[in-house]
Amino acid sequence: MMKIWDRAEQTLVGLLSLAALVFALWQILSRYLFPRESIGYAEEVVVYLSVWAIMIVSSQLVRTDSHVRPDVVLNVVSAGVARWMEIFNCVAAIAFCGALVWYGWQVVEIASLIDEHSASDLRFPMWIYYSALPAGGLLMLIRYVIRLVGLVSGSARLPRRPGSHELPGID
Repeated sequence: MMKIWDRAEQTLVGLLSLAALVFALWQILSRYLFPRESIGYAEEVVVYLSVWAIMIVSSQLVRTDSHVRPDVVLNVVSAGVARWMEIFNCVAAIAFCGALVWYGWQVVEIASLIDEHSASDLRFPMWIYYSALPAGGLLMLIRYVIRLVGLVSGSARLPRRPGSHELPGID
């Protein structure tokens, strides 16, 4: 199940990034080679696609312990203290992600209620763009809960060397 979730996120981020790249390249090429075919809202679409990709890939950062973390401190304390520090980090991150989902959803509701659209010719519904915030927050929240359960149950390992969480198989 987790592999399917991981693959789905990675594929979606790849597709969003590819679409953003295509829009950016088209805008650059059309501006100089095909001015009549140029679209004025390409930069806007690139921003929307990039923000969605960033919010989704944040879940992968939680999965691989790649968010900003105090590796130096975790490597000088005992394993027991490091585990408690990681548990505290997970609880704080869950609270933050919960707030991100809650307040992000309020922003989405307001944008939908007032029928907010972008100012460009695209007239993109902003609630779709704003939805990246609670969606990414929810994905990270679920990952942090999974991590917290693993830490409390003892099934999650702690990285013990700086950067070891980035390379599989290094302990």
